[in-house]
Amino acid sequence: MIFFMAVPILYIIFISFLQRGINGGIDVIFSLENYKRIFSPLYLRIFLDSVSIAFTTTLCTLFLGYPFAYLVAKIPKRFRILAVMLIIIPFWTNSLIRTYAWMILMSTGGLINNVLIKMGLISEPLKMLYTYGAVLVGMIYALFPFMVLPLYTSIEKIEGIFIDAAKDLGANPLKAFLTVTLPLTMPGIIAGCILVFIPSLGLFYICDLMGGSKVMLIGNLIKNQFLVSRDWPFGAAVSIIMMIAILVIIGISIKLLGKKIDLEVF
Repeated sequence: MIFFMAVPILYIIFISFLQRGINGGIDVIFSLENYKRIFSPLYLRIFLDSVSIAFTTTLCTLFLGYPFAYLVAKIPKRFRILAVMLIIIPFWTNSLIRTYAWMILMSTGGLINNVLIKMGLISEPLKMLYTYGAVLVGMIYALFPFMVLPLYTSIEKIEGIFIDAAKDLGANPLKAFLTVTLPLTMPGIIAGCILVFIPSLGLFYICDLMGGSKVMLIGNLIKNQFLVSRDWPFGAAVSIIMMIAILVIIGISIKLLGKKIDLEVF
């Protein structure tokens, strides 16, 4: 842990207080300029856009994933493994290949546009790629299992006697869900939201491929500073700010939950 985690993070913290060299190297000159640059309107806008799309992705995966996880947890046990495997198997394929597959499907000459035209729903191909919506679809697809699996684990642990007791006391199915099932699965909801929100801040390749570099998020900014601009100190400073923001979000989530998140849902 010290070698693979602590040392790299300490190194990133160290160079974040240095300056970029003339030829793209690092000058060992202490400076706070990198952190001051982050609070310029341009970079604040990128940070807000990143939080916005991460929040939207988290909500969409939650609303899509909860009913799916609930159904999987309630089907007969002999079919549950198959249902879970149907979620996991596609992710044995490289994520870049799956992203390119979505690009082919959503292109102007792709399957989706061809089907819509043949059905008479549209007269000309829709421009779906290189938009905010395309990035959102890619994010939801990539992170869907990270929401479903914690929810499934949390829902499966609920004993039927609690639901039966609520019904015996006069609760209808909706009220039993809201007062019993939903509170008991809150650890899974929080865990799933954390597992989706945090990676969605840094999935730069989805924005590059499906957004056509028109959608700039904080992950793209960090990648560009290290690989394109060769401004490692500024890229390190942005990375540190993002890590601090993530720690704050996790702390707030645990505080709102009111208890420690059940680590078994991970």
